[in-house]
Amino acid sequence: MRRASGHRARRCLASGVVLLAGLSGAGRARAQDLDPGTYTNAPVGANVLVLALGRTSGEIIFDPTLPVEDATAAINAGTVIYARALGLAGRAARVEVMVPYTWGSAEGLFLGEQTRITRSGLADPRVRVAVNLIGAPSLTPREFATYRQTTILGISLQVVAPLGQYDPTKLINLGSNRWAFKPEIGLSRAWRRWRADLHASVWLTTDNTEFLVSSTRSQEPLVALQTHFVRTFAGGVWVSFGGTFFRGGQTQVDGLRRNDLQSNSRLGTSLTVPFGPHAIKAIVTSGLTTRIGGDFDTYAVAYQFTWLD
Repeated sequence: MRRASGHRARRCLASGVVLLAGLSGAGRARAQDLDPGTYTNAPVGANVLVLALGRTSGEIIFDPTLPVEDATAAINAGTVIYARALGLAGRAARVEVMVPYTWGSAEGLFLGEQTRITRSGLADPRVRVAVNLIGAPSLTPREFATYRQTTILGISLQVVAPLGQYDPTKLINLGSNRWAFKPEIGLSRAWRRWRADLHASVWLTTDNTEFLVSSTRSQEPLVALQTHFVRTFAGGVWVSFGGTFFRGGQTQVDGLRRNDLQSNSRLGTSLTVPFGPHAIKAIVTSGLTTRIGGDFDTYAVAYQFTWLD
């Protein structure tokens, strides 16, 4: 009986530690992304390389019917990000590729028994394509020097490929073994040294047909809203304050619906300090309300290098 209870404890913790697979960028969970500046303009031919390192830790809140107590996780993520500004039918566009490496652990009590797991390896990579429809024409570097943003309306599609570390015989994996798609629409308005962004998106996923070897795990759409207020200072230094709310994502295993509907919110702030073609960015995010999932705090730093063709 002790072996069976330990096996079940690891299975319950799996739904929390699977967040390991959802972290990228500077240690962010997919539904909890706080990305100011997604739709800001950039000159055609601009390239950006980002090296990010972050740590996320906190409590995992489960379906209240599960006998799991004091579940916590500590997750680290190192990510390489490459982005390139393009022109598409006269409009500004951007392509971004993210490859995360994740390591971390989770532990908790199941029926009084302490259980702990650790994982490390590649998580699922992402590709995002964004196109600005209004207010952001494609510009050469010379033209961009005199450009001033007013109102921008853009759309994007993010795709998460099931290429991360995954073993169907294991309960805990870094990869999700399914495709995920995030269509989004974004509005950005700038005035003087301030900018406000509003994004609306939905996460759509395919089924994982190798969940615990032979089971099928499906997930309902997860709707997310986020907003940012950005203040720019002399020398190009800028600070952002933002928040996100997401709801949905209830799962089913072999048609059996689980009580894991998410209805969570987060707040975050970031500071970016440029020096020539380089920049250093610091990021802090924290859970505001959490129904199911990770009530996490995230601390991250990133180095960015930008160059033109």
